[in-house]
Amino acid sequence: MSIVVTPCTSVDEVASALKPISHYFGGTPTPEDMERWTRTVRVERMHAAREDGTIVAGAGAFEFELTVPGGTVPAAGVTVVGVLPTHRRRGILRAMMRAQLDDVRERGEPVAYLWASEETIYGRFGYGMASLCGEIDLPKGSSGFAREHTSRGRIRMVGEEEAYLPFSEIYDRVRRVTPGMFSRTEDWWRARRLADPESQRRGGGVLNRVLLTFDGRPEGYATYRMNQSMEAGVSTGFVSVIEAMGATGDATREIWRFLLDIDWCARAKASLLPVDHPLFLLLARPRLMKYRVSDGLWLRLVDVRAALAARRIASGDPVVLEVADPFCPWNEGRYRIADESVDRTSHEPDLSLEVGALGSVYLGGFTFTELARAGRIGEIRPGAAARADALFPRDRAPWCPEIF
Repeated sequence: MSIVVTPCTSVDEVASALKPISHYFGGTPTPEDMERWTRTVRVERMHAAREDGTIVAGAGAFEFELTVPGGTVPAAGVTVVGVLPTHRRRGILRAMMRAQLDDVRERGEPVAYLWASEETIYGRFGYGMASLCGEIDLPKGSSGFAREHTSRGRIRMVGEEEAYLPFSEIYDRVRRVTPGMFSRTEDWWRARRLADPESQRRGGGVLNRVLLTFDGRPEGYATYRMNQSMEAGVSTGFVSVIEAMGATGDATREIWRFLLDIDWCARAKASLLPVDHPLFLLLARPRLMKYRVSDGLWLRLVDVRAALAARRIASGDPVVLEVADPFCPWNEGRYRIADESVDRTSHEPDLSLEVGALGSVYLGGFTFTELARAGRIGEIRPGAAARADALFPRDRAPWCPEIF
């Protein structure tokens, strides 16, 4: 049987293309899911693989403005990639990746990135692990700060409608300086971050939304759920932090102090936190938050020259990279990286690497030196990895606070 991969042309086709990934999470798209979905992704950005007209796999892409060190770049946020278990090992995933990346290139998006449900899948299509993230499980009795904290702001509960404007303003202040974050539309906020459908609670309570202001100015916010349980009259439940954002260091400290001090819970849990989160230095006993590290974003350069030109390149000795990219051969070749420009060149290379390795350093999550130590790049000229690192500065670890 032949497989044909084409963009979807209707909401009904999108619903069918979502069923393969829904299968693995034990559900099926509901009308509520479809309403939420069609508010944030265009129908034609969902690709479907068909066998004799029946959809057996799907892959989608959001249209994002991705923050990179020193700027932003249009990016495809790859999502809901799935193949029915009845159609494994037939090259369907490869065919979908081929169609999707060709489409991304035609749309002029130099970068594609995603969260990988299985970390071994996407490397063969040119994606590289671009960030790390972690989760915490902190006992309330061990949540004290290393330095005395005096609250000076006001925190209050807000409803879904009132939250939109101040939350989006705070988020955007953080997003503009944090590689890995992306701009959120109003529909994204209302459908995916502020709404509270029953299907998203997963055993937790209602979505709580709190706003922090300093002298009336919005400076921080948090969304969280209470997961309550009792034993012998004592709470063994926890507060599940969905998203906590502070536009300044003071605001970050204050919003987390609030979350860690919520009554009637034994623990605070959170995930998708950056590896340089302030809690490491705020807490008196940071090891007790049991920070567990995992891979975060995976990133692919679809147009190497355009992607590199979009991020900050520091002053320093130029470096020539020889990039291998068998899946997207238009990228293959040598690139001279300098602060004034990124250009193709015929000069002898200083470093050789696969495009996935370049994706690992792009946001600042890893360095050329780290990749060289791991044998993931070839250092043709001694000292070239260190010189390349000098050209690719970062101010903070890349972070994306949500799985898309």
